Amino acid sequence: MSPRRRRRRSGPGKGNELPVVLGVLVAIGLLLVKVAQWALVNWWVLVVLGLVVLLMLVGWIYRGIGRMRSAQLRSQGLSYSLGQLDAMHHTTFEDAIRDLLARDGSRDALRCGGRGDLGADVKGHDPLGRLWVLQCKHRKAGLDGSAVGTPALQTLNGTGRPVHKGDVVVMVTNGRISRPAQAFAREQRLHLVDRPLLEQWALGARPLWEILPSIPPPRKPPLGR
Repeated sequence: MSPRRRRRRSGPGKGNELPVVLGVLVAIGLLLVKVAQWALVNWWVLVVLGLVVLLMLVGWIYRGIGRMRSAQLRSQGLSYSLGQLDAMHHTTFEDAIRDLLARDGSRDALRCGGRGDLGADVKGHDPLGRLWVLQCKHRKAGLDGSAVGTPALQTLNGTGRPVHKGDVVVMVTNGRISRPAQAFAREQRLHLVDRPLLEQWALGARPLWEILPSIPPPRKPPLGR
């Protein structure tokens, strides 16, 4: 007897694969057409989303630059003498205060002084999450210059916490602060960095939050706890 020839059987559904694939491709094509039609009508949504992504990217890059800059200033042991600070232009003085804050560990220290600064020349968070808002008053004559008076402190008090949401609000000067202004600062829980304290901060290795008394508690627990 001749052996029976075995017939090859096709696998289950093997002949139906092509229609399924075509159906999927057609569905994807229709979806892409719908998306394109929606995008043409709602193009402004895509623009807004693109701007949001761009702002997030810029913020991420800025924070990265701030972290590297802060680490560089700490490693260099940045310091200033009173003579150097006295000789500065008032905008350069603000830059120096920003750099000292960054040297202390503020990764987002920013000079924001200028027209419309609303009483804040420098802002930045310390390593424990507190936001510092600093107003800078530069005196070329140092102690011989005019004293920082109560009106300047009133301006800072009116914006430091309500507008800038600062946890620590500070007046910094290379000169002196009048006695009425000192009394006002104590009443309103404002912190003062006058010439002697500025020298201690600018020349020393201790951060400002370790020098000033009565600093509010941190927003987050110290690292390692």
